Amino acid sequence: QVQLVESGGGLVQSGGSLRLSCEASGGFRLDYSAIGWFRQAPGKKREGVSCASSDDKIFVKESVKGRFTISRDNAKGTVYLHMDNLKPEDTAVYTCAASMGSPNIIVSTTCTGTEFDHWGQGTQVTVSS
Repeated sequence: QVQLVESGGGLVQSGGSLRLSCEASGGFRLDYSAIGWFRQAPGKKREGVSCASSDDKIFVKESVKGRFTISRDNAKGTVYLHMDNLKPEDTAVYTCAASMGSPNIIVSTTCTGTEFDHWGQGTQVTVSS
């Protein structure tokens, strides 16, 4: 019954900002989890954008470094991706992912996608020029 539901996508002009949210439900313990954001553009394969281990060691794709920030609010069960200075090449469907561990166990991620058990349905981000 675990669900991840993204929101916050939309149409934005180049240079604009968006904050994506991913709400976890079904008893998911986000504080024990690795989390990640992925994206897939038309005709392209899915790529990792930013991920965090359960102890918040962060991976950020080089092309978005300094512009995108992943974060979480464990009490709210929500993962965020704040995106600044958006570019047309950022246009894609953005999907959140999570993999839950257990207390005192670090859940690592290399942001490849294979390590995640739960996925949302995605939210469209379109950046116009």
